[in-house]
Amino acid sequence: MTLHLPYDVVVDERGSMCPMPVIALARAVKQSPEATVLLLADDPAAISDIPAWCAMRTRVLVWAGDTGDGRGHGFLVAPTQDDRAHIL
Repeated sequence: MTLHLPYDVVVDERGSMCPMPVIALARAVKQSPEATVLLLADDPAAISDIPAWCAMRTRVLVWAGDTGDGRGHGFLVAPTQDDRAHIL
């Protein structure tokens, strides 16, 4: 996978099944609320779970797609502009 979008934290949950990718993403966001997180997951449920979680948590799903190595999907999750304004 060649991703040219900036991110601060990588969470590799390949091999983990639902609900662990979402839980790991939530933990990473809680630990670093201002971070843009790249989540890697191969659980098919993540394709619908991660966008739904972002909508519920007012996070921005900047990018989602195949990792390019046949090992799952990547999800780039960022704070909203409003979240960044509260952090600064």
